[in-house]
Amino acid sequence: MTILGMCRPFRDPWDRVSERCFRCFPCLSDPARRSSLGLKVALVILHLIYVGVLFLFDSDLIEKTKKEPWYTAIYLLLFVATVAQYFFTSGSSPGYVLDAMRAANETDAIFRKTSTTSKQPASSKNGSYVITVDGSQSGKNPLGSNATSWTKLVMDMYPPGSSVRSWTCTYCNVLQPPRAKHCHDCDKCVLQFDHHCVWLGTCIGQGNHCRFWWYICEETALCLWTGILYISYLKANISRAWWMDAIMIVLLVTLSISLIFLLLLLLFHSYLVATNQTTYELVRRRRIPYLRFANSFMLL
Repeated sequence: MTILGMCRPFRDPWDRVSERCFRCFPCLSDPARRSSLGLKVALVILHLIYVGVLFLFDSDLIEKTKKEPWYTAIYLLLFVATVAQYFFTSGSSPGYVLDAMRAANETDAIFRKTSTTSKQPASSKNGSYVITVDGSQSGKNPLGSNATSWTKLVMDMYPPGSSVRSWTCTYCNVLQPPRAKHCHDCDKCVLQFDHHCVWLGTCIGQGNHCRFWWYICEETALCLWTGILYISYLKANISRAWWMDAIMIVLLVTLSISLIFLLLLLLFHSYLVATNQTTYELVRRRRIPYLRFANSFMLL
């Protein structure tokens, strides 16, 4: 009997359980979504461990909570807001080119339909003649004069004489506006693409860059506050079990590394927001066609 034959009795029940689980939760059948969900669960568990160990070991913090409940209430409110902001950002759309193209084409179709049906006959009092009022000529355009198709809308953003083929994505086969890029992880083109965040499981783009900045800002504040509480605990409590000290020191070291990374990330994205740039544009500036054109135009 081979090793595979010996393992088969154990594999069959596991396969049945997996199939039932995938039927109840179709999102788990996708390996990418499964790994993304695993990362989210791991991140929430890490937050709970850092805060839970602090309240479990630090008796002084419990006493302070009884005397000054507002202090702990603000800290827990920041904790809940950070976790909630994480899920809001991970579930938000970065702004896909395909969705924007559909919205622009639908708006253009409604505008054209409205323009053709707005010619309403109006008879005079004596009924001798008919006056037709065109909505496009009356100056009352309900959708605005800039309601154009996606192709014309995007090509107006590029220099005259540009070819549509030059700015069409070879993967999605859609016309990309400036600052858009195809994400190979999401398999979609993203407006004002910044980067694909593995921890959030989504792209960061025009639609959620602001939420992403607020998330790392709240995460940095929570990490800093938690580190201060850990240091206060290690300073105040001297006589205790050594294993409690070991756990707190290990958690504090990992927390300090995370804090340094979050501070650098917050400063970096604050600079990008202040200078109206994206991570992709800053890193690949010389390889992006529209930025090369802009630089050559400035030199002229």
